[in-house]
Amino acid sequence: MAIIELDGLTKHFRVARRRADAGGPFARFQRETIDVRAVENISFAIEAGEMVGYIGPNGAGKSTTIKMLTGILVPTSGYIRVSGLEPSRKRRELARRIGVVFGQRTQLWWDLPLRDSFDLLRHIYDVPAGRHRANVERCVEMLEMGEFLQTPVRQLSLGQRMRGEVTAALLHEPEILFLDEPTIGLDVVAKARLREFLLRTNREMKTTVLLTTHDMGDIERLCKRLMIVDRGGLLYDGGLEQVREQFGTERTVVVDMAEDIGPLVVPGATVVRIEGPRQWLRFRREDTNAADVIAFVARSARIVDLTVEEPSIEDVVRRIYESRTP
Repeated sequence: MAIIELDGLTKHFRVARRRADAGGPFARFQRETIDVRAVENISFAIEAGEMVGYIGPNGAGKSTTIKMLTGILVPTSGYIRVSGLEPSRKRRELARRIGVVFGQRTQLWWDLPLRDSFDLLRHIYDVPAGRHRANVERCVEMLEMGEFLQTPVRQLSLGQRMRGEVTAALLHEPEILFLDEPTIGLDVVAKARLREFLLRTNREMKTTVLLTTHDMGDIERLCKRLMIVDRGGLLYDGGLEQVREQFGTERTVVVDMAEDIGPLVVPGATVVRIEGPRQWLRFRREDTNAADVIAFVARSARIVDLTVEEPSIEDVVRRIYESRTP
């Protein structure tokens, strides 16, 4: 059953700006009002327990969509339901069912120890003491936060604070977790720890997760489903492998040969990189296939090792954006 439903969701803003043809001594006061179409006719449904990536370039409409889903903004038109509620009309009730993490903002108290922030949130959400204690202990153990629970938030590293932010969003056991750039600025170790925690939370608690990020590693590690938005519209909604097949037109065969014999000449493929006896041959999947490339290489050289690389999600998404650039 869908826990998030959008149908024809649209959000326009009226923005005043200086007139392009303004002139004279009062030019700075000459204004015109324009209609900015931040989100335009977006429709999708997310089932309970899904982890979905929601990505797009800056200005694509991601944050505006999240703000409508959480009740911060009121849609211009369209249907929207989150946990069966209309977000902008049922903000207080919805707040008890969702958790939100914005990478650039905090819901923790800056000068208080991290544990005190967790205690204050228990009272805000009116969580029973026993349940709250169990949730804190689970998150502290999984995210290895024991050594800095008594540290004021302002003294935490970015990775430590983000672990605290995610914990704070989950202490009241929300049905849905909205994550906006949760790993921004984190080092490799901190990212890996946070990603594993989110996977376990989704698996064990059945928490639905909607993730917006510019880090394609987050998407590939966490999400089986991907939605791509640009210019306020939904470009793609489907599986990660399906988006590769639909938009990833090129594949690469990486060949390690017994000796350096110079660039290979293979019909339907192009050598794009050489490092000694290792060569990268790129080909378009609609023109040829990996088996033909491998067979031809095997007849031309003595192979030590060979792999076939699929295009990364980051490359695929970049090509989708570039194809829409006027």
